[in-house]
Amino acid sequence: MEEKKSLDSDYFKGVYDASEDPWNFETSEYEAEKYASTIASLPKKKYGNVLEIGCSIGVLTQLLAEKSGKLLATDISEKALNIAAKRCEKLDNVSFQQMSFPKELPDDLYDLIMISEVAYYLSPADWEIAMSAIYDRLQSKGIVVLVHWLPEVHDYPQTGDEVHDSFERLMANQMNKVFSSRAESYRTDIWEKF
Repeated sequence: MEEKKSLDSDYFKGVYDASEDPWNFETSEYEAEKYASTIASLPKKKYGNVLEIGCSIGVLTQLLAEKSGKLLATDISEKALNIAAKRCEKLDNVSFQQMSFPKELPDDLYDLIMISEVAYYLSPADWEIAMSAIYDRLQSKGIVVLVHWLPEVHDYPQTGDEVHDSFERLMANQMNKVFSSRAESYRTDIWEKF
């Protein structure tokens, strides 16, 4: 069977052209519970330099900003970033940048990198490239937060479990898993760099 390709900017343009909140981030009880759980699972009260990959319309960004000294939120969709920037316009510690993950990543080093509901859009090969790039952008003792929906989605190249399991295989000798939780339909794993 041929490996599915990573979903590209055209895919997300179509998604956001159809709806400004295609996954109901603003209104979904599932999303609200998941976001609260994600923020509560962070090992520290505050992180100096934070990167959020795939911020979409900025609902999680707004919550993550409270835990961040400085937060850079990125997304492939210009429309999503514009909505996120408006949502967070009163937060002076948040900036936004359009980037295509994993081809484009900032050069800075981070104390926390948030990857929520993003990595399953990548093919296994692109995710492997991404994992190494993420690791290279972590400070010593920096953490990676992975949160992903578990049920299979026909369009997506990977499932949430495949994403998390491959991260564990690649990073087990370079990072410690410091938190792991499995809800009915999503999974959270937090890893700390040695």
